[in-house]
Amino acid sequence: MARQLPLPLAFNPEHNFEEYHPGENAEAMEHLRRAALGQGETFIYLWGKAGLGKTHLLHACCREAYRAGLAVSFVPLWALQEYGCEVLDGLEGQNLVCLDDLEAIVGNGRWEQALFELFNLLRDAGHGFIISAQAPPSEVPVALPDLKTRLAWGLTLMLRELSDADKIAALTLRSRMLGLEMTPTVGRFLLNNCRRDLPGLMGLLEQLDRATLAAKRKLSIPFLKTFLAENQ
Repeated sequence: MARQLPLPLAFNPEHNFEEYHPGENAEAMEHLRRAALGQGETFIYLWGKAGLGKTHLLHACCREAYRAGLAVSFVPLWALQEYGCEVLDGLEGQNLVCLDDLEAIVGNGRWEQALFELFNLLRDAGHGFIISAQAPPSEVPVALPDLKTRLAWGLTLMLRELSDADKIAALTLRSRMLGLEMTPTVGRFLLNNCRRDLPGLMGLLEQLDRATLAAKRKLSIPFLKTFLAENQ
């Protein structure tokens, strides 16, 4: 039986692979899906610039593993500073550990040592370990040499930025999940007249979903222009 985990180590079950439009990252996503089920690489280092969906994919890995009956932990390092590196103690008993935002603890000697020890314990147990970061292993300024070496083991996956066409496809997929009808014309208008980063566009889409429901209107360019004029 999996041990009881503290709240900060819970994953978000609403994030899944089906709601992630991969674009040129389909192969990387498949590697992650297989790893989540214990069928692929034991250790994966996932990197890419902010806003490409690394956190979403780690949650999706946890969800996939959990649905398969495996014990999982999602470890958001950026949110765990106040708890100390002791939160990593005992995680080697999990079938899969997904550690998000490596840069949050880089340069902290105690955290780096704890992460190095967890890596070794998970490897010895044959359990899965997925780490996300914004830079490749060779460029992350880890101070502990042994940890820096470990980060280069296993499979390194880079997430590529989505093209404009793929961003529109991702927005269309998300709108469908929300039950919001969005035409390609509206998608292009959003991309050309609003923030171009995908997290910002997704947040705007959720605002538009609430606004169209409240106004009992369809999402059209006239509605969108009015909404933007009133909310900028």
